[in-house]
Amino acid sequence: MPRTCAHAIVDTAGRAAPWLTLVHGATQNRTLFDAQIAHFAPRYRLLLIDLAGHGESAHVPGPFGPAEYSEGALGALDAAGVGRTHWWGTHTGSAVALVLASRTPQRFASLVLEGPVIPGRAVASIAACYGRARDTMRARGLDAAREEWFARSPWFEQMRREPGRCRAAEQRALLDAFQGAPWRDDGEPEPVSLDAAALAAIDVPVLLYNGEHDVPDFLPMADELEAALPRARRETIPATGGFPLWEDPATVNARVAAFLAAVDAGSA
Repeated sequence: MPRTCAHAIVDTAGRAAPWLTLVHGATQNRTLFDAQIAHFAPRYRLLLIDLAGHGESAHVPGPFGPAEYSEGALGALDAAGVGRTHWWGTHTGSAVALVLASRTPQRFASLVLEGPVIPGRAVASIAACYGRARDTMRARGLDAAREEWFARSPWFEQMRREPGRCRAAEQRALLDAFQGAPWRDDGEPEPVSLDAAALAAIDVPVLLYNGEHDVPDFLPMADELEAALPRARRETIPATGGFPLWEDPATVNARVAAFLAAVDAGSA
């Protein structure tokens, strides 16, 4: 049976408004975007998705890889009646965007990709953190794995450095809601690989952005995407790390709003 992920719709802008789909990263859930809802709901119909194994989709079975996450997210789009949408994803949510845009380009008006990762591309920091989380959970339990994930994962470093400004306690509470299904699962995800030709075929406006202090492993992938995607533009968000939309929502919301307005006006 095809996967369909849990989702929520915020529809205060009216049926004529364009859709904006918001998709979180690993160990998070759709409440990551709480600071974006008030800013974008007056102009867009919002679809917020919980990826498989996360949030209200914790029951959706594995394996958990880009192909499986994409299947569940596409099911959510269909279930919500979303035909064409802007898509804003962070980390895993950005990888899902690239998979879906390469397979169903007609569904996308634009992509906003925070800290993007290329599906199927091995990243040393990600592999190390996932492996450590799995080992810790099996040896000492989920609470210990969550604690270690937040204390040692490099994408949270800016939050640890400036916990008040970057809302570290709130992010840690969001992590506490994560039930660990992707860390428990031993299934083999479907292989996914997007080569240069597949990326070049994603012919929609794309905003790529990273925090000024993002994980060094992520920056070469953003460089590659900037070169490969035909309609990409690149920005850096000052004084932020792995999750600028969370750490400095005012700055990020303003830049994304300007990008989307240009796309909707046909000038991007």
